[in-house]
Amino acid sequence: MTGSGASATRSGPSLTLLLAPLTRGLAEAERPAFLARLERLAAERYRAWATQAPEHAATLLDCAQSEEEIAARADRLFPISAAQAVKLDALLPEAKRLYGAMFVGLGLREQLALQASAERQGANVWRAIAAAGRLPDATREALGACAALEEASAARIERMLAEQRP
Repeated sequence: MTGSGASATRSGPSLTLLLAPLTRGLAEAERPAFLARLERLAAERYRAWATQAPEHAATLLDCAQSEEEIAARADRLFPISAAQAVKLDALLPEAKRLYGAMFVGLGLREQLALQASAERQGANVWRAIAAAGRLPDATREALGACAALEEASAARIERMLAEQRP
């Protein structure tokens, strides 16, 4: 991998603040479904990184699979109407642009460090959803499992980066 060390981007920008213009108009019930769509965008990025760094493809593809699993769980837990799906899908091009802009000008190593930070932020968001409102115990547990998948991806990336220190 190329690029400088990951220390400058380890904490990363706040994804919540970055995406606030898009999520501001969403109903509470729509937010988890929108987050599921964002998880799928992250899975796409992992697959692109796997192509760029084939020596790390297995790890990166595992992370992509985790993103897809989180999205599928969120879709099952928080079903939405067809009209809501159209509304959320219309936000995706801008979400993809904002998400992609975070990585502009960064080397692959820095991009991955930033993504590890994003995974930890994602874990916090799933936990916040679980803590807010009255959700069945099974739903809160499933959201906790989503958070754990996010953290596992962050840990995989961080291990991979640590093993590749220049």
